[in-house]
Amino acid sequence: MAKPDSLPEGLDFHPAFLDRAEQEALLLDIRDVVAAAPLYTPEMPRSGKPLSVRMTNCGRLGWLTDRQRGYRYQETHPVTGKAWPAIPRKLLDIWQSVGGCDRPPEACLVNYYGPDAKMGLHQDRDETDLSAPVLSISLGDSCLFRVGGFERNAPTRSFRLESGDVLVLGGESRLRFHGVDRIYPGTSTLLKSEGRINLTLRRVTP
Repeated sequence: MAKPDSLPEGLDFHPAFLDRAEQEALLLDIRDVVAAAPLYTPEMPRSGKPLSVRMTNCGRLGWLTDRQRGYRYQETHPVTGKAWPAIPRKLLDIWQSVGGCDRPPEACLVNYYGPDAKMGLHQDRDETDLSAPVLSISLGDSCLFRVGGFERNAPTRSFRLESGDVLVLGGESRLRFHGVDRIYPGTSTLLKSEGRINLTLRRVTP
């Protein structure tokens, strides 16, 4: 598995960036987000196949996907029709600290991975501003994260992400394919049940 010093340029790994107390405080904020904007099951474009993760968003914009309209950002929750709640201050502070971007994030995707969930290799390219980084925060059970090149069939490398880790895909690595191969159930006691929460901060517009 890749070590942090062997990762490609622009992929910045900050292991144990958040200590346990900081993780617990952030989790309380995320529970407030979920109370206002409940988790739902997204669908693949065209096929309507459900993703294995459940998701919601906070920020001015939220990323979503469904059978009818595909991948996109919009200002309202697809089930409740309400505006997304604001991005918690703690997340904005993390972005400012390690994101390397002066412009604040406009969207935070909240993905909940159950013990059997995974995410196939993909690029984050639905944003019109691709100069800003994508910043990922892990809470809960560990996962096996995979990162590749700029084509789906390019060679990949994998490493574990633990609760409290922060990963930034920016610069030359902004459009690298990446995904989650598996969750390691029971590796964290942060959540009430097994699973992992991934928070992905993004700047959408220039």
